[in-house]
Amino acid sequence: MSTDASAAAVHAPEEGAHGEDENYLNHETGLWSWLTTRDHKRIGIMYCLSLAVVFFAAGMLAMAIRAELIAPGQTVMDADTYNQVFTMHGIMMVFLFLVPSIPAILGNFVLPLQIGAKDVAFPRLNLASWYVYMAGAIMTIVALVTGGVDTGWTFYTPYSSSTGGGILWMTAAIFVAGFASIFTGINFIVTIHKMRAPGMTWNRLPLFIWGLYATSIVQVLATPVIGITMLLLILEQSLGIGIFDPALGGDPILFQHFFWFYSHPAVYIMILPAFGILSELIATFSRQRIFGYRAIALSSVAISLLGFMVWGHHMFVSGQSAVSSIIFSLITYLIGIPSGIKVFNWVATMYKGSIWLQTPMLYALSFLFLFTIGGFTGIMVGVLAVDVHLHDTYYVVAHFHYVMMGGSVMALLGGMHYWWPKMTGKMYNETLGKIAVALIFIGFNLTFFTQFILGAQGMPRRYYDYVEKYAPLHELSTYGSWVLGLGLFLVLGYAIHSLYWGKKAPANPWAAATLEWTNVAALPDPHNFLRTPLVTRGPYDFHLADEVFGGGDGVGDGRAATAGTLEAPKPAPSAPEPQESH
Repeated sequence: MSTDASAAAVHAPEEGAHGEDENYLNHETGLWSWLTTRDHKRIGIMYCLSLAVVFFAAGMLAMAIRAELIAPGQTVMDADTYNQVFTMHGIMMVFLFLVPSIPAILGNFVLPLQIGAKDVAFPRLNLASWYVYMAGAIMTIVALVTGGVDTGWTFYTPYSSSTGGGILWMTAAIFVAGFASIFTGINFIVTIHKMRAPGMTWNRLPLFIWGLYATSIVQVLATPVIGITMLLLILEQSLGIGIFDPALGGDPILFQHFFWFYSHPAVYIMILPAFGILSELIATFSRQRIFGYRAIALSSVAISLLGFMVWGHHMFVSGQSAVSSIIFSLITYLIGIPSGIKVFNWVATMYKGSIWLQTPMLYALSFLFLFTIGGFTGIMVGVLAVDVHLHDTYYVVAHFHYVMMGGSVMALLGGMHYWWPKMTGKMYNETLGKIAVALIFIGFNLTFFTQFILGAQGMPRRYYDYVEKYAPLHELSTYGSWVLGLGLFLVLGYAIHSLYWGKKAPANPWAAATLEWTNVAALPDPHNFLRTPLVTRGPYDFHLADEVFGGGDGVGDGRAATAGTLEAPKPAPSAPEPQESH
């Protein structure tokens, strides 16, 4: 791009007719304005509050699990209660938190801003997704009240199809909550295809958008499978139809095929948007163009497609044929390739970069370390001979948590810190943020790395009690959970503090180059952009932005790299305006 073209690439929008102080938070007031809003940003905030409550509840259940396992024998609860506690922890964390978290919170808030749209394609459907999600969450509470669930989060039959308690309510809750994922996925796919700003070609999409796009494909195609499976489970239990229960002529292995055909792609619903966040953080805090942009973008799509082909590696010991197991094992190795591409490209992006170790970047570096361990250990349990030994041990628990919490949750925390100034207009305490990262990183590794050793030694998962030889490692794991919990509570504390007493955020505190940071004020306008953006460069072309501002990285001053857009003229702010798409 020529110097003249790059000089035209950055142009700050003028103040709107609504006044300098009007933003998406204050343009309407009152609870009813929130409950009926169609603003994607407000819906993202409502999801954030709802998911924070779910995460807190599931986290408290996890602390109770670790408290029980600090020593052999009964410590704080009996065996039946323990079974219900770890079941509810798994269900709430997987189905009610990890699956919706990044798309529902950061996807809803950031996606239209990053592509230059005024909102998502279907604003009413977006609001409906939140209400459907809340209905599913309420049904899980009903399941607890009506007797609890102790089947494990996988609902394996025939136990789940013959036991009483709240299993009917819980399976119905998963069925209902699945519609929220489908609504969100449909909305994002249509929005990305049809509502991009002029000049926002596929090769200029931020990588967070590519991650959400790949995620949405999986949400739309895979979620109906778990919905149908839960519906069949309800029909079997309530009507006595033989589907999964062998006593009624059913096949329990069929349930495993249905369940894992959804639940392994669901892993990528949780991790693909996290990959997108990592690309944003590493590019911004390294002040570098992302290395291998197309490879990272297309690897997200490759993961979303390959993810549908590996479900059988959860069933190596289920009695499936040797040929099937070998094929599933091979595809498991293959799916490590696109994930490896991302990790190598992120490291290459940081090479010779001007790295700025702010809190979001520290979360990104933590992700790289933890997810790499999770990925390598996943390849190990994909090896047939190794999996026979490690199946249903604490090794699998540790691997799963390194991928899900070390991956998805770390990325979510990094993304929340990165976009917190844009969401709230306030800055958090950077020193406390760095202390929290250290506590979470140390606590997480103390909690779960010890479980790799426990699993390798043969400690089975889901057991209420254990022999004395496992006691030291279980005790260390429990102490680590306390450190991890302390770090998460510290994040909650300074986040609340920042809302009331935090410094006012500048428009672009990280000197980022993507479109959401082009607003004059930190908080976005109710309609996102006062004029339709015209995109004239890529999302990570920091060097072009520096040309415009006369050099310098501009880190922290809110000047450099504020956008890659020229604001095109438009009619009066209230006039309807067609969105040009590419």
